[in-house]
Amino acid sequence: MVENTAKEEGKKKSKRPTAQKRHAQSLRANAANRSFKARVATALRSFKETSSKNEKAEAKNKLSEVYSLLDKGVKKGIFKMNKARRVKAQMSDLIG
Repeated sequence: MVENTAKEEGKKKSKRPTAQKRHAQSLRANAANRSFKARVATALRSFKETSSKNEKAEAKNKLSEVYSLLDKGVKKGIFKMNKARRVKAQMSDLIG
């Protein structure tokens, strides 16, 4: 038993085929993107609730948070530029 473990430790790790590695990477990216999109959706919902209550100061703070998240999403490639611009325009119209 002891000899077997010593031999196994000396072995190199076998390489994974590229397709398996890319699949694992895509699953990790998918999970991160879904998590980020959920954060954006929560921020949008919170902003809409605040703006419907006519709390101007709080709504502006939440709007800047939404803007920041959308810009980060574009930078990371999660959202397209036009989607971010469209959502920003719609949200700024809500404050009025």
